[in-house]
Amino acid sequence: MADRGILIIVSGFSGAGKGTVMKRIMNDYNNYALSISATTRNPRAGEENGREYFFKTVEEFENMIANDQLIEYAQYVGNYYGTPKEYVESMLNQGKDVILEIEMQGAMKVKEKMPDTLLVFVTPPSAQELKNRLVGRGTEDMDTINARLKRANEEVYYMDKYDYLLINDDLDQCVKELHEIIQSEHSRVSRNINKINFFREDLKIFSEGE
Repeated sequence: MADRGILIIVSGFSGAGKGTVMKRIMNDYNNYALSISATTRNPRAGEENGREYFFKTVEEFENMIANDQLIEYAQYVGNYYGTPKEYVESMLNQGKDVILEIEMQGAMKVKEKMPDTLLVFVTPPSAQELKNRLVGRGTEDMDTINARLKRANEEVYYMDKYDYLLINDDLDQCVKELHEIIQSEHSRVSRNINKINFFREDLKIFSEGE
């Protein structure tokens, strides 16, 4: 049976390049599963149920809340978004490392429910670079960009609650470092109690003079 996978949360400022890092790590390595969120918003063109999101009615989503079927959930602009527990547990039990890209408040809720979750915070090398990336996307006006920068100024106080800080300056290096962090986490003693107990039992024979 495969060792249980690790749940990894990747958060960061809007404009930090989290989405690009996620796409690359999924493309470059094959043992990762990207957690799929449930949402009550309508599918956009080209989106498929079970691929981009699990699309739910409000009633279905609220039933999931009532039945404790979500690791975390939140409401944005009139729609629910949440992380289905069953999907994540299924992937972890198959030995997949599950990556969840959510904002900081959601990350704290998950960590509370699942304390062995690995938290990684992605950031550009500087505030100026963050602004440059938001402007460079060319998808938002300056009022929206300034609102995102103001939000980043609030979010910065969550950074020290994360396990690792990842500077997304060079994309290749950033993806490589994220992969190495996750792989080294598999060797953490607290994740290997069963193996330690096996060795304790296995070595008892020598204390008995064999």
